[in-house]
Amino acid sequence: MSSSTQQSGSRSGLHLKRLILVDDHRLIREGLRQILQAQPDLVIVGESDTGHGALSLLEQARADVAIVDLNLPGLSGMNLISRIRSEHPACAVLVLSMYAEELYAMRALKAGAQGYLTKDTAADELVRAVHKVAAGGCYLSRGMAERVAMAVAQQDTTPRHERLTDRELEVFRCILAGQRISEISRILHLSVKTISTHKTRILQKMQLDSTAALIRYGLEHQLFPDPALQVDPHHAAAQASMPARAASAQRVLGF
Repeated sequence: MSSSTQQSGSRSGLHLKRLILVDDHRLIREGLRQILQAQPDLVIVGESDTGHGALSLLEQARADVAIVDLNLPGLSGMNLISRIRSEHPACAVLVLSMYAEELYAMRALKAGAQGYLTKDTAADELVRAVHKVAAGGCYLSRGMAERVAMAVAQQDTTPRHERLTDRELEVFRCILAGQRISEISRILHLSVKTISTHKTRILQKMQLDSTAALIRYGLEHQLFPDPALQVDPHHAAAQASMPARAASAQRVLGF
């Protein structure tokens, strides 16, 4: 855990909004600090690179908003959101993630977050979002707000990946990233047997019959977690549709 604290007080009589930053990349935290501390009414009272570290910070310093990444070592960002909401209800949570809103925003909101932004968000929108959630509001991009409204109106057309639990979605994302069961086990700190069980449940819930089918679904729904991992969807779909090549892909991925 890394942390920094600043003495709060008032700046020219302003009511300061106290923030903590939770991201395992120092460069991201430094960039956020530069953007946010340029605002006269925002002050960073702590930083952490882990979820457990963030909870420790909140025991020591009051915060109005926690800006949280989802991809954290140890305690996941989604579990951290739930912990903050239950243990520190006065602290709002704004998610700032590399993952597309379509995949995680609804889950983050259900876990207790008040807002969701992706890391390609412009600085001025980030500042607006911080002020909005600090004031007790909820912040989503306009496009995501429309999708949320549509999802509420069309519950019966929910994508199959929305049926997965948070942990199953983490495993699914790792599968799409091409990681083997042993690698996923190490990353998520779970046994190989547990990861295999999660994969079986993922296939059942999504009504798919193979790893190749999962990859094809991920391509069709643009769920690849990193743009660098994306491949030509027509080529991948053709491969996945051919039994021999699908079997080869499964062997490469270790499933």
